Amino acid sequence: MAKIIAFANQKGGVGKTTTAINIGASLAAIKRRVLLVDLDPQGNAGTGLGFVRAMHSQSVHGVIMGTSDIAGNILSTAIPNMHILPSNPQLSSAEVELLDMENREYRLRDAIAQIAGHYDYILLDCPPALGFLTLNALTTADSLIIPLQCEFFALEGIQSLMSATAEIKRKWNPELDVLGIVLTMYDRRYGLTRAVESDVRGTFGGKVFQTVIPRNVRVSEAPSHGKPALFYDFNSSGAQAYLRLATEIVNACNDKGETNV
Repeated sequence: MAKIIAFANQKGGVGKTTTAINIGASLAAIKRRVLLVDLDPQGNAGTGLGFVRAMHSQSVHGVIMGTSDIAGNILSTAIPNMHILPSNPQLSSAEVELLDMENREYRLRDAIAQIAGHYDYILLDCPPALGFLTLNALTTADSLIIPLQCEFFALEGIQSLMSATAEIKRKWNPELDVLGIVLTMYDRRYGLTRAVESDVRGTFGGKVFQTVIPRNVRVSEAPSHGKPALFYDFNSSGAQAYLRLATEIVNACNDKGETNV
């Protein structure tokens, strides 16, 4: 059965989508079967993998609304072993549409269950908000990864996300756990970066991944070419960092599985 990981942080611009894309590509590169689900109406995960939204009709919106089946909305990517369930702007209406729907917390979970056996990892790229789309992701996932930018407001809001995760675990998804926090846009030259790292590791301890994702121009350039960093510049510091992080994630998932046995 697939390991389902949500990438969430209600703060935008923290490298969430970039991390989801590059972890997906890194897992695919080590022969894992990966599905990336884009739950952000901006659709950046699809763009970062070379898809032009106007060129395809497939979207997670119809899947969540129950108007189309999930298998028919999954697209193959240029990366072997990696598929995507893309987003489109219509998804922005989902927050309102879900208000009056039955089983609204589990729409994504029930759809994902139909195809989960075909994948080793299913990665859920959440929008920068704690609304119904993120709730659906967290009721579907068994693990949560929180990308955290190394800046002054880094810790602002993370405690509320932790509290929300604990509440979702209690009410709707007892399998959900925080797999880890990943520090992004890391630049050791700046005292602020080191101070944020010290605060985060001091607060969350072993929940913070050892690998940090550096500020790297090649990682920033890669989406404009429709490629993950790994396939844009394999030797860049950013691509190599994501490969190391993927290894940590695989090990953490395996450890979690052993703990749950």
